[in-house]
Amino acid sequence: QVQLVESGGGLVQAGESLRLSCAASRPIFRIRVMGWYRQVPGKQRESVALITNGGRSQYADSVKGRFTISRDNRKNTMYLQMNRLTPEDTAVYYCKAAYDGGDDYWGQGTQVTVSS
Repeated sequence: QVQLVESGGGLVQAGESLRLSCAASRPIFRIRVMGWYRQVPGKQRESVALITNGGRSQYADSVKGRFTISRDNRKNTMYLQMNRLTPEDTAVYYCKAAYDGGDDYWGQGTQVTVSS
């Protein structure tokens, strides 16, 4: 089992940047896929960006070219660099760890609010 703690959310203006962090309680090099998801009230949680333990990444169309996902196995931390934020990026952002074998773990979420 692993605990995930997100940080770095906050209130920014449109066009500004934020960097989210997801710190894991255990080494992450064995985590097959890590990802960032977001959710707004009344809508389903959606995938924002994913990264494999081999470093391959995948992005939602709405964030391509603006967001960058990365992971630092030495620090047991995953990041999401978010640039050129828009009000449509406002959501609670969650990190997820997916192990081989099907075990998934979620963080508690961090709020990102982008004002126009």
